[in-house]
Amino acid sequence: MTNDASDAAISVVNLSVSYGEREILHGITFDVRRGETMVILGGSGSGKSTLLRTLVGLEKPSSGEVWIQGVNIANISEREMDVIRKKMGMSFQGSALFGSLTVGENVALPLREHTNLEDSTIEIMVRIKLGQVGLSNFEDYMPSELSGGMKKRAAVARALSMDPEILFFDEPSAGLDPIIAAGLDELIMNLKKAYAITMVVVTHELASAFLIADRMVYVDRGHIIALGTKEEFQASTHPRVRQFLDRVPEPEVLDELDYLQMLTGDRKTAKD
Repeated sequence: MTNDASDAAISVVNLSVSYGEREILHGITFDVRRGETMVILGGSGSGKSTLLRTLVGLEKPSSGEVWIQGVNIANISEREMDVIRKKMGMSFQGSALFGSLTVGENVALPLREHTNLEDSTIEIMVRIKLGQVGLSNFEDYMPSELSGGMKKRAAVARALSMDPEILFFDEPSAGLDPIIAAGLDELIMNLKKAYAITMVVVTHELASAFLIADRMVYVDRGHIIALGTKEEFQASTHPRVRQFLDRVPEPEVLDELDYLQMLTGDRKTAKD
């Protein structure tokens, strides 16, 4: 079964995710258009990481649908999910490079696992991917010999190794100084120019988000309370959006009633 009615690269429909009896995501709905960079914003514990894990098939929905390239991954087998994952690349927050492998071997790993390419071809592709992220001639280095920013770039090269149609980033700027983080932002923008690729970036870094995003979705306590362009976010009067953008501290006590009152209005747009 496919979702032919939409040309969205990703379509999330009434998605809920629970851990035991605790519901983390509460019936959220949004689309990611083909070729756009969608930034998922939210504070710690907002549910944005759970959302990302669900989009890449690492978490199963309690209810709802997650359409990736026209396939609802909420109810497919692990073997079918493996086929979908070959169309996706993932750059993890901590880079997740294998410390016992060289940088080149890390980038080559997906190609060796999922293709029948000759070693010589894989070596050429590894050099190309490392060159694309500014790490030419680093294929023989070990991850321990790289700086934090270089590790992030190596992780992006590995995510690109299979020429994915969708690229996911989990907190790409986390733990980096502002100059190195700006370099990662520039890399993301350059990749978008070079490829017709859909990107989903999870972050809480506002400077990065406003630089790289085509649209942004703000997740708070498992709800989507704003979705729109950068300009729409900046103009938003929604109290939770303004609190996040203006860096206003959380009250010492914010009970559920107070919170629900803050969620009144249109959750699907930042134009409220």
